[in-house]
Amino acid sequence: MRKALRGILSLAVLIGTVSATGASAGAATAAVPAPLGTAVSDSGTSTDIKDRILAIPGMSLIEEKPYAGYRYFVLNYTQPVDHRHPSKGTFQQRITLLHKDTSRPTVFFTGGYNVSTNPSRSEPTRIIDGNQVSLEYRYFTPSRPSPADWSKLDIWQAASDQHRVFTALKRIYSKNWLTTGGSKGGMTATYYERFYPKDMDGVVAYVAPNDVVNNEDSAYDRFFAKVGTKECRDKLSGVQREALIRRVPLEEKYARYAADNGYTFDTVGSLDKAYEAVVMDYVWAFWQYSLLADCDSLPADAKKATDQEIWDSVDAISGFSAYADQGLANYTPYYYQAGTQLGSPDIKQPWLGKLSRYGYQPPRNFVPRSIPMRFQPGAMRDVDTWVKHHATHMLYVYGENDPWGAERFRLGAGARDSYVFTQPGGNHGSNVAGLVPSENATATAAILRWAGVAPAAVQQDASKAKPLAKFDARLDNKDLTTDHRLGVRRP
Repeated sequence: MRKALRGILSLAVLIGTVSATGASAGAATAAVPAPLGTAVSDSGTSTDIKDRILAIPGMSLIEEKPYAGYRYFVLNYTQPVDHRHPSKGTFQQRITLLHKDTSRPTVFFTGGYNVSTNPSRSEPTRIIDGNQVSLEYRYFTPSRPSPADWSKLDIWQAASDQHRVFTALKRIYSKNWLTTGGSKGGMTATYYERFYPKDMDGVVAYVAPNDVVNNEDSAYDRFFAKVGTKECRDKLSGVQREALIRRVPLEEKYARYAADNGYTFDTVGSLDKAYEAVVMDYVWAFWQYSLLADCDSLPADAKKATDQEIWDSVDAISGFSAYADQGLANYTPYYYQAGTQLGSPDIKQPWLGKLSRYGYQPPRNFVPRSIPMRFQPGAMRDVDTWVKHHATHMLYVYGENDPWGAERFRLGAGARDSYVFTQPGGNHGSNVAGLVPSENATATAAILRWAGVAPAAVQQDASKAKPLAKFDARLDNKDLTTDHRLGVRRP
């Protein structure tokens, strides 16, 4: 009886407490869900994810953009100009954050160039249904120190930028991390793994060139001798030849085009050099971004084509603005790196005979002379050797018809749980989804496994692997290697 009475009294106390607060019994039992990106501390107060991010020293908000199911932030982060001497100046580096949930894994995306400030999702982010941190590469404006000490633009400094961002955000996003990127972004992801191999749980690098010996480029010549079909190759070489044969009338058109658009050619040296650089890129550009089926859109007989038809084809594929000062300016950091560490291709194009005056021009021609450059031949050899002997949880995806894949990363005897796959007929936008089914499944299962989110069924049978998030046309319908399409002497 006393037990029953105590129960009644306890219930009365509970009801009295609820009534005293002015809340109904129904309200007491119906929990209100916290907003997306809100955490609850031990004290019972909520902490918004934005507040947690901005509590990181050196982190500041540029803007937040709404996107259903996510929080999306554009941020600045204070970085040392020189990570070896942090006291010698700082700069602001742009970051974007696509926040899903701190309980999900995170993908660190690096494009190797400017960062897009609109919400987007890389393929690995969709596969693991995770968060995505995207980093603008140092020295691409506005993420450039002022004044700019160009000697501090190298692959180790850039990898150290990533390391600092990861270290700062790992306290909030504590689950597994993968790094990814396409083209120069794939190179960047590789270099980050080489210098900070304990940071990431996996690497997914798309169409990443690997120019180990800069002055040995015969792999590219072999590629162009066999890529596609002879009919397509002949069409391309025909247009390219005619563009150089008709140099005088087409350069007159180029001069008018430049005047109309305010283009100048101080960096490359002359309109003639810029014109030839665009034409010399034509064949490479086609295979980088087009498919074999696109050969049907080329002039059928270049010799019979009008000047306008030749101009239109070259402009559509290579872009006549690419080597004007205004086209080069934003890419000075890339050409600087190509001429100091990354290397650059030099192809022969024998079908041109003696029509070329300058050959395949080197990166030095595309960087203002006020910026000193000195090539470091050991930089790429070091990375290549490291990948061969130490690659762990690394996936490389290439396109069969992408010229940049002629010199690629290859795995050695020391590699563990790592893969190199090639998309049949693929170009510079090749991805996991485009692989043959067995390789697609293997790659997807590996990404899920490295991220720590592989379902039990996938752990037992890789063929069951598929992306955890549904396709989103706005987030996912973006080729993250093509923001810098024109001026294709850039990966």
